[in-house]
Amino acid sequence: MSILRVIVIALAIGDLTSCVTTPHHQFAEPTPDWQVRSGQLLYRTPKMTLIGDVLVRFSQAGDFELTFSKGPGVTLLSLRQDATSAEVKGTFARSDWSGPVAQAPQQLRGWLGVRDKLIHSQDRKAVLYIAGNETFLFRFNPESIRG
Repeated sequence: MSILRVIVIALAIGDLTSCVTTPHHQFAEPTPDWQVRSGQLLYRTPKMTLIGDVLVRFSQAGDFELTFSKGPGVTLLSLRQDATSAEVKGTFARSDWSGPVAQAPQQLRGWLGVRDKLIHSQDRKAVLYIAGNETFLFRFNPESIRG
């Protein structure tokens, strides 16, 4: 009986310590000096075309957030990304994922390329980005470009 108790305690301690040692990337929280842009995104693949609302925020340091939605309260995809890591959530992402950008699943790589494209086209009202068979056409509201 005491051996069983020792095994159970050892397993419990192992579970607790593995939770503590598992690294979790900490993304920067938006601050008032982040650039904010809103508008529409046309997303196209050979099998579908979808148009929705988009909100993009990014910092001078390259921290980035994107929310793609279809009407109020229906978030299709949310993306947080910095130079090394990303977190993607939402039904449109097929499954939630987070980790190093270099290890991202193939179906998310187009989305993860959007950050660099948008950060380097800060003042444009329209931005086209093509990644493989995916097309991203952003049209930003001129009055939403602030930072």
